[in-house]
Amino acid sequence: MIKLLNIRTFKAFQSRNYALFFGGQLVSRIGMWMQRTAVVWIVYSMTHSTFMLGVTVFAEQFPSFLFSVFGGVVADRYNRYKVLMITQIVSAVQAILLTVLVFTGHHQIWQILSLSVLLGIVNAFDIPARQPLVHDIINKKEDLPNAIALNSTLNNLARLIGPSLSGIILTQFGAANCFLLNAISFVAVIISLMLMKLPPYHPNPVKKKVMTDLKEGFLYMKNTPKISVILLILSLLSLLVVPYNTLLPVYAKVIFHGDAATFGYINSFIGLGAVTAAIYLASLKSGTSLKKILFTNTLILGVSLIIFSHLNVFPIAMAIAVVCGFGTMSLIPICNTILQLEAEEAMRGRVISFFAMAAFGMIPLGSLLIGFVSKYIGAPNSILLQGIMALIIAFSFYALHKKKTKNKKKLLTINTEETDNINNTI
Repeated sequence: MIKLLNIRTFKAFQSRNYALFFGGQLVSRIGMWMQRTAVVWIVYSMTHSTFMLGVTVFAEQFPSFLFSVFGGVVADRYNRYKVLMITQIVSAVQAILLTVLVFTGHHQIWQILSLSVLLGIVNAFDIPARQPLVHDIINKKEDLPNAIALNSTLNNLARLIGPSLSGIILTQFGAANCFLLNAISFVAVIISLMLMKLPPYHPNPVKKKVMTDLKEGFLYMKNTPKISVILLILSLLSLLVVPYNTLLPVYAKVIFHGDAATFGYINSFIGLGAVTAAIYLASLKSGTSLKKILFTNTLILGVSLIIFSHLNVFPIAMAIAVVCGFGTMSLIPICNTILQLEAEEAMRGRVISFFAMAAFGMIPLGSLLIGFVSKYIGAPNSILLQGIMALIIAFSFYALHKKKTKNKKKLLTINTEETDNINNTI
């Protein structure tokens, strides 16, 4: 990992606003991962149902699918900084309510799921505002790919630290303390936002109807293949492959005969691979083909899931889990970077809302699907099937990309020949 680090890796930190943003978000995301781990563990401990694991993920993330397009419109119409401040405050309130419920011992499944739905709605407006804000707070726009990759490092570092802390706190102090620490973590991100020095916000004087903005966003996506193809690939991966982590509590409790700490360790090893992937992406040279890396890392994910699926030796499984994390958590930031680089400024919020729908909207549907399938074929066979699906998607993407490249070369040859004919005629 040390060899991956170079001077290019942290160049986005030269922007003061981004450094503040990174620090505040890191603390907050660690708290969020602690809460997610605790919620999943509580639900599985109360129900012992793999299907309910899928329902839990669905409850938090599906609202992002439903409302993300409206979140994109809000992000393009209004001050993203203020939108983000509001979403952080509401998220903190949600964590406080969850803390009170569990501390008093009156929590039931429907209450936990309802608060998860609330968080999902908040995220539908948070993500389309937070992701493009990175573009606004970077001083040098050529540092944007590095900033997006570092942002992925932030999320993956939180995934490495949060679940392991949550596993320890769950075992020693109970789930309520995980929720309390998450609520406190929002103080850091709110302070970091308040310390930023941003240029004055100039609202768009032209106010269209919301449905007009939505229609424009869909048409833009439809008519821009280099954006729509990436969104399609991401949707398939998020629906059929990425939700493998829904079944990790089964591995912790049934296959490895562990407890909440074991579940936290599994998530942390996946997080270690994810952090490695994010540092690797942040260290890439300008001009590197992100589509080739997307294909390669999808292959890595598929093969590692196939190997992991039937392992029952914990140390070996954790080594493979690192590879799974590397493959999984590099896919979303690669797609995010491609989309932000390709999207026009006026459409960026809506494009990111489509990204949120593809990444965080398909995952809950996939979680329901994998939870249902695993009831009949078991968790190991389900993850084996997901690994195979990853390979199919990877090779389909490769064939599509190769065909598109050939068509471009053919078109370029035709245009060159026509130009030569015109010159000869002259």
